[in-house]
Amino acid sequence: MRTGRIARQTHETDILVELDLDGSGHYEIATGIGFLDHMVEQFARHSLIDLTLKVKGDLHIDAHHSVEDSAIALGQALAQALGDKGGIGRYGTAYSPMDETLVRVALDISGRPWLVWKAGFTQERLGELDTELIEHWFHSVAQAAGITLHIQLLYGQNNHHICEAVFKGFARAMRQAVELDPRKGGAIPSTKGQLGG
Repeated sequence: MRTGRIARQTHETDILVELDLDGSGHYEIATGIGFLDHMVEQFARHSLIDLTLKVKGDLHIDAHHSVEDSAIALGQALAQALGDKGGIGRYGTAYSPMDETLVRVALDISGRPWLVWKAGFTQERLGELDTELIEHWFHSVAQAAGITLHIQLLYGQNNHHICEAVFKGFARAMRQAVELDPRKGGAIPSTKGQLGG
């Protein structure tokens, strides 16, 4: 079973993440931030990763800690579920269109975390989510999961469409990367014999 479970408690947040890489996209998301819930639901549905994410955070201050810590916990659960990464596709790429918007996402489950972010927003908030936290969410996931992640907005105007296309593109790229390739016979997809470092 390629599953992960992270229970993460700090003075700022109390988070539970459970996931199954070989799921069907079932989700149970409750971060306390409606727009983030909507985006993480898109991630689960389009990656086919079963995902439970429950967050109790200090939203009376702002959304920063809940956004950052939920991403860290999700990344840790992904890394846990991937184990030694034997047999996975490793790479994933997706073009994600949404109406007038087109986003490209490419990633490598390399063990070497990196984020290249070439996207942006023209409004400060989507629902109750500060748009500056969206890049930070992806940075935190990439760091915790050990993913090299490139996200580029090719074109688009509607901020909701841009954000949703980014999350859906990430989901589709992750689906490719985590899927097991029967031709690999469980081998780690690297000439080093390990991923990371």
